[in-house]
Amino acid sequence: MALGAGILWWMYRGFDWHTLHSALSSEMNWTWMWISFPFGILAQVFRGLRWRQLLKPLGEHARPSTSINAVFISYASSLVVPRVGEVLRCGVLKRYDGCNFTRGVGTVVTERVVDMLMIALLSLIVFFLQIPVFQSFFRQTGLTLSGFLGQFTTTGWFVTILSLLLILLMVYLLLRRFKFMTKTRSLLSELLEGLLSIRLVDGKLRFWFYSFAIWACYFLHFYLTFFCFGFTSGLGLSVALVAFVVGTFAVLVPTPNGAGPWHFAVKTVLMLYGVPGDSGALFALIVHTVQTLLVAALGLIALVALSFTKPLSPSEVRKA
Repeated sequence: MALGAGILWWMYRGFDWHTLHSALSSEMNWTWMWISFPFGILAQVFRGLRWRQLLKPLGEHARPSTSINAVFISYASSLVVPRVGEVLRCGVLKRYDGCNFTRGVGTVVTERVVDMLMIALLSLIVFFLQIPVFQSFFRQTGLTLSGFLGQFTTTGWFVTILSLLLILLMVYLLLRRFKFMTKTRSLLSELLEGLLSIRLVDGKLRFWFYSFAIWACYFLHFYLTFFCFGFTSGLGLSVALVAFVVGTFAVLVPTPNGAGPWHFAVKTVLMLYGVPGDSGALFALIVHTVQTLLVAALGLIALVALSFTKPLSPSEVRKA
């Protein structure tokens, strides 16, 4: 949270806040923002349905509504503590549908592997379509491997290597404890079960449909907001795709919903296509804030829905 706040402060320290009020009150076309909302919701719905499909071959029968509400809550909770939602949603299924927690975590890992494949595919398409733009982006931001490694001093290298060695030593000492090893083997076995559930899934075509639909909805949720502003409405699909992919990588930085890094990445990409810096910063601020509020609202709705959901009894779980 501190990292996100620091980047946001640095980005908006000289920002004219009157332009934000003007944009929100009169200059924005809110219709397109409202049209984008169903796609943001559908992306999470498809994710919940795909997750349920991964759990089924493992003998874990989650209800569709519980799976979807668990995903809603996971995204909302990650606004407070990044990545905590991935664990929390497994706890929701255990609480309401009696699903094995560790197997659930394993399927979440599987989901992330599939998402990485989707991102890699998108990145390759965008990279080959927009090579000159990416070269310009990396030049302006200094994001090169050699440039990054070149910033390490001798002390920095020493501390990094020492830290890695200490981590390896700690893991070795922990694994030497027999009781810990026994429990770890059981946990790893259940995690591996979840990770490999994709090969056992029924309806593989439906699984891959969900996977592509999730990312298509994410993109449309973002792309449609371009039509809210005069300075982005004419940029086109390819520009939105570049900004979307770069923003997706920025969200990997552990700040709440990518706040800060996402703003910086999207603003930088828009500037490469001729959008003034202040306008790009305004776009990133409004779009990210509104979409974050949607995620929070869905989480609250899911909490209310689950409060009216009856947890399955052990006998009902066995029947399922």
